[in-house]
Amino acid sequence: MPPDVPAPPPPSWRLALPHSTAAVPIARALVRTALADLDAPADSDTAELLTAELVANAVEHTDGSGPIELVVELLASGCQVEVHDHDPGPPGDLSRLLPGSTPDPWQEHGRGLLLIRALSSACGHRPTEHGKAVWFTLRSNPTPSGPAVPRD
Repeated sequence: MPPDVPAPPPPSWRLALPHSTAAVPIARALVRTALADLDAPADSDTAELLTAELVANAVEHTDGSGPIELVVELLASGCQVEVHDHDPGPPGDLSRLLPGSTPDPWQEHGRGLLLIRALSSACGHRPTEHGKAVWFTLRSNPTPSGPAVPRD
């Protein structure tokens, strides 16, 4: 490609989601389909799990007056998933676990951001024109270079 021609944008999928719990399985299916369609080298099971957490948080923590949007983008190093909502307030801390904020093992909620921090290669949030985007990236799965060697 000539140096004066900009590179094409990376392949991506974008979908508006309903502001209901039905958004979670729809988002999981879209991520699975998008990663297969884009032939993305990232782990689709992990992408589905983390996407479900982000979408569930957007449904639970926003008032439903604005749309939720899912964006899946193929990167050279893996993939990035973003969930956009209309609430400009930042999510909980995605960078580290704050002292005293360890999730109660008996509670049903409170582990989503912990999972995102632990399983993604990077995560965060950014303001958008209409609210915020919360995102994570997954690196490419390593490709085996040959047959597995048994360990003694």
